[in-house]
Amino acid sequence: MHKDDIEKIVTAHGASLYDTEVTKEFNETIYRVYVTQEGGVNLDKCAEISQELSLYFDVNPPVSDETYRLEVSSPGIERKLTTKNHFKSSIGEKVKLKIINDGKYIGILKSADDKGIVVDIQGESKRVEYSQINKARTYFEW
Repeated sequence: MHKDDIEKIVTAHGASLYDTEVTKEFNETIYRVYVTQEGGVNLDKCAEISQELSLYFDVNPPVSDETYRLEVSSPGIERKLTTKNHFKSSIGEKVKLKIINDGKYIGILKSADDKGIVVDIQGESKRVEYSQINKARTYFEW
């Protein structure tokens, strides 16, 4: 994957690369690029980044042997937490966790280091190692 090149293109537009993913929907391959920016990402910013990435991907396809659709967007208010940096940048936010052999939890992310996180769940601190986390995302109560 060309993650370093993608990051350079996104950064050149004043945004930050949050994550990428390849998914299939209705027999169509979608290559998603999630970007963030101080104050939020708007549609015009996503379009600018998409245009430049499209040119780059014409020469360096992000998926092999398949046609695909490129999508550039914000990761959203409820975003996946998959890297240590994702957790570190989400300190103070409400998170929803699925822990291996321990169930699901919703709480406030209090801290994150290189080995794991601490979540406040109804007034009690719970330490969870990254290796124990099956799924994690920020959580917004509607």
